[in-house]
Parts: sequence; structure tokens; C-alpha cells
Amino acid sequence: MPTSLQKWSAEFLGTFWLTLGGCGSAVLAAAFPQLGIGFVGVSLAFGLTVLTGAYALGPISGGHFNPAVSVGLALGGRFKASELPGYVVAQVLGAIAAAGVLYLIATGKPGADIGGFATNGYGEHSPGGYGLMAAVVTEVVLTAIFLIVILGATAKRAASGFGGLAIGLCLTLIHLISIPVTNTSVNPARSTGPALFGPAYALSELWVFWAAPIAGALLGAAIYRALLSDD
Repeated sequence: MPTSLQKWSAEFLGTFWLTLGGCGSAVLAAAFPQLGIGFVGVSLAFGLTVLTGAYALGPISGGHFNPAVSVGLALGGRFKASELPGYVVAQVLGAIAAAGVLYLIATGKPGADIGGFATNGYGEHSPGGYGLMAAVVTEVVLTAIFLIVILGATAKRAASGFGGLAIGLCLTLIHLISIPVTNTSVNPARSTGPALFGPAYALSELWVFWAAPIAGALLGAAIYRALLSDD
């Protein structure tokens, strides 16, 4: 049985990897001249971080790497609410550490310009100019779907060993849909790390990327538990 320290360490490392891999691909590789990976590459990078982290660290902590997921799993009956504070702190610290490392890398050349630094935003700070309502709806709905997929893919009746694959591919699809709207959060920790190092507006809009994903996670967990669960 993993200790609390082992669980927190796994969540720290998993969220570190998600933030460094996903946001790093956006900051360093998305628009690289002539060879940039674009939206598809960034979407795949986020999915791959969750997929690899789930298989490597999931057996220790459950592989949440996301405060909204932890909240949703608690409501879904898969996670003890008493463990939430430790998980959320570890996740946020992991994302901040990754953003710090990414900042050091991104500013490590003459004339470096970090741009938006993979932060999330709406209105004039949305990649596609989408307003607050569109941003909230996007984050709530997609996080709800994410929780339904997580709960379904990890249920006892699901095919054994494929949960991480389904969850990683789901996160990839979520990014393919929503990068133009909010730069995709569905994860308050992932939003917090870059916001501390990026443009000032990111911190003023960060509340949306805590409130909407958590509301979506609660909605998704409630739907699954009420209509789909066999518990």
C-alpha cells in the first residue's frame, strides 16, 4: 500500500510531466519555423503525458495529475475526500515547478520572447477571440466528458489495462477541440503554473480555469454516478 508521501510524490511528478510536456510543446515547438508541430502536435503531447504518467505513476497514486479530476473522482466514489488537500497541493506544486523549468529553457537564448507562455485566457486572450461565456461552457462541458471517460475507462467492468490509453486519447481530443477557445485548461494546476510566469493577464483570468473545470468535473461525476455507474 503506497504511503501518503509516495502518493503525493507521484502526483507531483505526474503533474510536472504533464505541464512540462504539454506546455513545453506549445511554447517551444508549436510554431517553430517551418517545422512547428501546431495544434495537433500540442494536443498529442498533452495526451501522451497523461498516457505515460498514468501507466508509470497511476499504480501509486491513481494518476490524477489534475485537481478537477481529484474532485470529480471523490464525488464519483473512487477517491477519499480526506485525501484531496494533499493531492491538490502536490499537483499545483508540480505544475509550478514544471513552469519554472520551462521558463528557464524558454528564456535561454538571446532575444527570447515567451509570448503567452501557454497560459489560458478568454476574450482578447483567447487564441480565437472567444468570449467568457464560450470559455466557461467549453471548460465545463469538456471536463465533464473527461470525468465520464475516466470513470468509465477505470470501472471494474472496463477492459483491464486500457484505461490510461483511453484517458490519454480523450485528453488529446479535448485539446483538438478547445485550444482555439481557451488554449485548453480542463486542469487548474496546469493553468496555475504557467500563469505565474506568463503575462500578467493570466493571473487575473485564472479563476475561470479553476471554477469551470471543477464545476465540469462535478457535473461529469454526478452524471456518471446517477446514470451509468454499476456500483
